[in-house]
Amino acid sequence: MIGIALRTLRFHKGGFAASFVALLLGAALVIGSGGLLETGIRLAAPPARLAAAPVVVTADQRYAGTVEDVVFPERARLDAALADELAAVPGVAAAVPDVSFPAALGADGSAEATGHGWSAARLAPLRLTEGTEPATDGAVVLGAALAARSGVAPGDRVTLVAGGAAHTFTVSGIAAGPGAADGLYVGDAVAARLAGHPGTADAFGVFTAPGTDTGDVADALRTAVADRGATVLTGDDRGRAEDPAVLAEGEDLVPLAAAFGGLAALVTVFAVAGTVSLSLRRRRRDMALLRAVGATPRQVRRMVVAETFVLAVLATALACVPGPRVGAWLLDTFADNGVVPATIAYRSGSVPLIAGAGAALLTALGAAFAAARAAGRTRPVEALADVTADTARFGVLRLLTALACLGGGTALAVVTAGMPGPEADSVATPAALLWTTGFALLAPVLSRAVTAALRRPVRAAGGLAGRLATLNARAGAARMAAAVTPVMLASGLALSLVYLHTTQADGAREAFDASLRADLVVTAGAGGLPLDAVAAVAERPGVGAASAQVSALGWIEPDEPMTVSDGGEDAGPQPAEVALRGVTAGAVEETTAFHAVEGDLAGLRGDTVALPTARAEGRRIGDTVPLRLGDGTRVTPVLVATVDSRRGYETALLPADVLAAHTDTGLVPQILVTAAPGTDTGDLAASLSALSADHPGLRVADRDALGSARAEQDRTQASMAFLVVAMVVGYATISLVNAQILATGERRRELALHRLVGATRRQVTRMMAVESLLTAAAGIALGALTAACVLAPASLSINGTPFPHGSPLILATVLTAATALTLATTLLATRAALRTPPGTTAGA
Repeated sequence: MIGIALRTLRFHKGGFAASFVALLLGAALVIGSGGLLETGIRLAAPPARLAAAPVVVTADQRYAGTVEDVVFPERARLDAALADELAAVPGVAAAVPDVSFPAALGADGSAEATGHGWSAARLAPLRLTEGTEPATDGAVVLGAALAARSGVAPGDRVTLVAGGAAHTFTVSGIAAGPGAADGLYVGDAVAARLAGHPGTADAFGVFTAPGTDTGDVADALRTAVADRGATVLTGDDRGRAEDPAVLAEGEDLVPLAAAFGGLAALVTVFAVAGTVSLSLRRRRRDMALLRAVGATPRQVRRMVVAETFVLAVLATALACVPGPRVGAWLLDTFADNGVVPATIAYRSGSVPLIAGAGAALLTALGAAFAAARAAGRTRPVEALADVTADTARFGVLRLLTALACLGGGTALAVVTAGMPGPEADSVATPAALLWTTGFALLAPVLSRAVTAALRRPVRAAGGLAGRLATLNARAGAARMAAAVTPVMLASGLALSLVYLHTTQADGAREAFDASLRADLVVTAGAGGLPLDAVAAVAERPGVGAASAQVSALGWIEPDEPMTVSDGGEDAGPQPAEVALRGVTAGAVEETTAFHAVEGDLAGLRGDTVALPTARAEGRRIGDTVPLRLGDGTRVTPVLVATVDSRRGYETALLPADVLAAHTDTGLVPQILVTAAPGTDTGDLAASLSALSADHPGLRVADRDALGSARAEQDRTQASMAFLVVAMVVGYATISLVNAQILATGERRRELALHRLVGATRRQVTRMMAVESLLTAAAGIALGALTAACVLAPASLSINGTPFPHGSPLILATVLTAATALTLATTLLATRAALRTPPGTTAGA
């Protein structure tokens, strides 16, 4: 039978080509997603600026003692005096501190750069192409690209904006080397002062003594810093010290790749199963003849499995070539849109290749076996008669699996409806997988129900063509279900994913707009403005109130200490994540919508905090609140007030000077300004702009600028959401096209018989057009049902209503695209089938 299978491949090119394309694309997507997942697990970041140091010691960015892997978003720093201790470790030749700070070249702060201490130039290493090193406090070395862009040369005097102030330096040299392109280097003492975190270092580059083993030195260093909150990095991990966002943001790759891979795998399963099933349905006559001449059910199944296995092996082998490139392209796209740091390197080994190829093979063989069971179980005496039957068999296992998926989707829907809005998508995505799987498994029953409901309208609108279309749909229930499923997948996933994003974006926008009362916002480049700029703004004529705006992330720690179990695993109780905002006491209520429910926000001075009411349960005004700030520092401020916050957007308030000291820059990114009664905001903006003489790079904009910044973040997230939709739904669309072509091609003899009994080409085409519209309507209806099951609980969580937010054009576009694709592919396949003379086709 295997020999027969191989010899018959060439006689069914269309069906096998469709199956091959579905397998190839599905395997490539799964392999690419697997590579992206492995990249997120490895988080390899090859060093550039620290490449010369074989070992790097930096602060541990991970939150110890938590069940979930929590990473501090702000850079945690180490004591600068640790350099002497590291240098004393056996095998260490030198330990060089690295201090970085944001800066901008030019009085307007337009040429942004990153500053470092000159001693860190050894870590790259850098070479001077012109001039000399910065031997004095007033000297600076510029990276070659920064110097060329700014048009300066050694000996020129430049204005450097750093630490919230302008400084004048003389360019002493131009440097080239890894990481130097947009960097600048000043004396170590100057760098420590401008960084705003005196007595600390970002990291230490460790040079080993000649002849020593790097691994042994790294182990000795780990022992030396075991109780200092530090971590020792080697190899590609050293890049994490250059950019802490590799850990803080890079780990987002894991859930992102898992969600993308899960959706791709789901679509692959049903696309391949549907394509293989339709391909085999075209050959029922072959199967029936084999059974009639004595082939056993096992032999028929072996033949089908062998055919599919040959195709699957070829398709998955070819998919191993574009698969890793798909993953690398996705990573580059994520980095270009700011979702993950650009320093993360794509790392994909053999596991994604094996897993992707294995998943494709199992999917293909499982689909082939399921599709061959009907023909294999047919008794020989009934074989030829069974060719004309088209019943949608529905097994017990399939029913139980479908009910289990729907039950899981219902459970997740309940959980989603009760979650805070910003977290709804974390559960809504797996819920979409379950709902889609459940409805796809029930497609034979559901499609029959939908077509039955549409029978009368179709007959009334389509006349004779409509009557024939409904009769065909009823007689070809299995074929109809196979054609409806990809339409449901494409439309359901598109509606679910796109409207989920638009609903979340709308919820975030409403929460942002509701929290803002300011008329103007003052910003600056190079990290922001110094804290004293808030007072300078508040003193300007026409200013009613001015408040700093410092946003960060923190955790409310439990009153009981967090523990680690005897088995080494983290144990509770665990901290609760909360958004933090640094504000100015006495002005926060006039510039934002925060108001005190208990206590007084005017008391936000020194070590104090105002908690959202949802996070203040069990605490009273005057209690201390154990907090962990974004850089890992533990503080215990006094609770002076509680504030109302929208569910899911709870924010704790701290004095701006306290919170800013624990951010990367130590500066104020924004100052919110409310105009005094009767003051023209245009005149006030011009008055505030005059402060740029003391604060270079200062900019004044109206409150719409804040909305624009938030909208830009939404656009970044939207680009990622639409990328996922385009990849997954695009593949589902290809499956839709394959299914419609195969389903129409299967009916060549039927269409020829219509012609032989007197039907014209136009009448046959009209019948097929109505039938394709019926297929599209059934698929879209089931897709809309899937989307409703996903979006209703998510919308309840985000906006308090079961109706998602988003443009109706999205719905219209999805409906139009699904209908047009189904209609176009059916009509093209019908036109091709009608080209052959009906007598030739019917007698074939």
